[in-house]
Amino acid sequence: MSDTYLSIAKLSTGIYKSKGSKFLAFAIPVSDEDSIKMQVTLLKKKYHDARHHCYAYIIGYQAEQFRVNDDGEPSGTAGRPIHGELRSRNLTNVLVVVVRYFGGTLLGTSGLIKAYKEAAADALNNAEIVQQTVMTELLVQFLYEKTGDVMKILKECNAGIVEHRADNLSVIRFNIRQSQTDNVLYRLSEVCENKGDRM
Repeated sequence: MSDTYLSIAKLSTGIYKSKGSKFLAFAIPVSDEDSIKMQVTLLKKKYHDARHHCYAYIIGYQAEQFRVNDDGEPSGTAGRPIHGELRSRNLTNVLVVVVRYFGGTLLGTSGLIKAYKEAAADALNNAEIVQQTVMTELLVQFLYEKTGDVMKILKECNAGIVEHRADNLSVIRFNIRQSQTDNVLYRLSEVCENKGDRM
């Protein structure tokens, strides 16, 4: 199982216009539902005079959580096309909000689907795509004299030390790539009296 995923580095924007209607798109990196709610609320407040604030998001490194919202547009004409753009690029931990200013002319179902898709696509085309690595935080306890052995293993596994407390019994809290977790725990168990624990 891969421990990497694609996301975006920072906010990016896009725009699409059709028959007087203007669609402003915002692609935003997010990590959880609380941050999503906050971003949607901020955009609704900033663009309070817009007719619709439609969005879709995918979160979780395996893209296990997603939601679409049409915000008053006909069902399936806004959130789904936005979500489709995220899926087609294999992106996760990303929220895309499309703000619509109505131009007075109805676009019809196919017109709306195209507009929301193109607006989302423009924002994502302008985004900086980055590969992220899933990290696991672990804790290991060991006798002080084993410090050299433990540090050698952690260095070889490219672990990031978060905390190191040295006493009769030393404790190290560290981050490791998820795919390396079993390997590092096995290696540490060979030199430590107390095996590493998942945090």
